[in-house]
Amino acid sequence: MTTDSSLAAKAAVSPQTEARQLHSTQTLLKYLFAIVPIVAGADKFTNLLTSWQRYLSPLALKLVPVSAPTFMHVVGVIEIIAGILVFVKPRLGAWVVMAWLLAIALQLLLWGQFLDVAVRDIVIALSGALTLARLTPLTDGK
Repeated sequence: MTTDSSLAAKAAVSPQTEARQLHSTQTLLKYLFAIVPIVAGADKFTNLLTSWQRYLSPLALKLVPVSAPTFMHVVGVIEIIAGILVFVKPRLGAWVVMAWLLAIALQLLLWGQFLDVAVRDIVIALSGALTLARLTPLTDGK
């Protein structure tokens, strides 16, 4: 018969194993949250992945007096910078990407369009980007 203490002993993880798991998780998140914004940002200039302008609320264009393509090019540059920031300063970059994703979700929610994308961006921001920001100091990957 297995006791609670023997189960706990089997489940115990050495500090070295735990550190490796934290580091590998932080590294994976760092690469994901660096590469994806860079690719999405670059695609704002090519529209190979999707036509990004369709996700742009008409209200945003009323607030910022530029054309939709120009607006999306600026968004692309910001996303590329955010991705590079994640590579260079993962914790700060993760906070920036999290805020960016939440801002995108907010504009979609206010517009009442693409609500599935808004929910997805909220989940990615509050699970992945937040986790990266919180893990980075624990793995010395500042």
